Parts: sequence; structure tokens; C-alpha cells
Amino acid sequence: MAQVFEEWYKQMPIITRSYLTLSVLTTVCCALEVISPFNVYLNPIRVVKHYEVWRLLTNFLYFGRLDLDFLFHMFFLGRYCKLLEETSFRGRTADFLYMLIVGGSFLTTIVLSGGLFSFASPFADILFLSNSLAFMMVYVWSKRNPFVHMSFLGLFSFTAPYLPWVLLGFSVMVGSSPWVDLLGMAAGHVYYFLEDVYPLMTGRRVLRTPNIIKALFPEEVVVIPRPQNALDAPAVAGVAPPHL
Repeated sequence: MAQVFEEWYKQMPIITRSYLTLSVLTTVCCALEVISPFNVYLNPIRVVKHYEVWRLLTNFLYFGRLDLDFLFHMFFLGRYCKLLEETSFRGRTADFLYMLIVGGSFLTTIVLSGGLFSFASPFADILFLSNSLAFMMVYVWSKRNPFVHMSFLGLFSFTAPYLPWVLLGFSVMVGSSPWVDLLGMAAGHVYYFLEDVYPLMTGRRVLRTPNIIKALFPEEVVVIPRPQNALDAPAVAGVAPPHL
């Protein structure tokens, strides 16, 4: 069993594996009281006045108590983060990391604006943006896979674009606040529009991954096997292949 889990863990792409690991470690350390959730939540005053800049990152890593809800979010985080990184962002690890940075920046801006502007006031009390970022990835995946058929607990079937709304309805049914999920959907829609829709409308791409991030993750190189038949070999050093 341990070997199966180890193989599954090693096969996860790097960003998914790193994010999932940091999230589990942060949540477990808080549960064991090694660290306190009060030291990792998003607090703009302590970020600005006390230079506790780590809060801008750690609030995305804490998923609450170790209960069924935590396992539920770990499943969705691992599944849809992995699906995005292995499909839409295959060979583009830097672009995937930049998507998370863009989404995280949007979420943080909206929450911090909650105390200043009335339109964002419902989000002002959100202390941890981990669930919103995970929901953003679910939203982006669903928009990029519109024809995938899914089922909710075997009760009814639907296509992937309805998945965020189904999960939102489920959250409301179990008594959770809808604002966390709605914020994640908003972030996902902004990214999807700027990355997938706007370039098709205008021919211009707004979201370009900075070179400093690309330098961290070189693009995958597709290796084409050498032809076995010399007649099919390409010209090398100015020598053309023989002709029949």
C-alpha cells in the first residue's frame, strides 16, 4: 500500500505535488499546534506594518480542520490541479505557476478591497483563500473541457461547465458560505477570459508569463526518434539523402 502511494505521489507533476504537500503540511502542523492558524491567515495590517509577508502565501495553504471537509478539498485540489497541469499546461509548467500567481493576486486584491469598497464587502471576512484558489482551478478546468460528462453522487449527470455550480449548490446545502466558492469562480472566469477568450477577440495576449518564471521551468523538449530507414533520413551537413 505504501509503495502504491509512493508511486502515485512521484507521478504527480511538480506544481501539483508541491502545492498539495505544502497544504497538507501546513494544515497538519496547525492541527498539531506546531504553528497557529493565527500566524498564517491573511492579515493586511500585519503584512504592511509588521512585514509579515509570508501571510500572502501561507493563507493559500491552510484548509481548516482535519475532517471530512479537508479530505474533500484535498481530493479536488489534487485531481483538478493535476488534470490542468497534465493537459492544458502540459510542457508549460511556468505558465501553470503563473496562472496560480495571477489567480492568487486577484483573490488577495478582492479580499483586501473588501474593507474599502462596498462591492467587495462580502469577501472582507475571508481569512484563508486556499479553498477559493482550489475552486478557481476547478472552474478553469471545467471551461476548457466543455464536453466531459460527469455525475454527482450518481444522482444526476451533467457536463463539466456545470461542475462549479453543482459544487456551489452542494456547499450551500451543507451550510457553508457561498462567498468563498463564488470568489474562486470569479478568479477562474477572469483568468479564462483573459487567457482564452480575449486573445481570440483581439489577437492580443494579455497574460504573458514573465521570463524570470520561465527560467525556473525550461519547456519540455519533444524528442523525435531517428528514422530507421536511411532513405527517410534528413539531409545532414549539406549531404542530401539518396534517391531511388
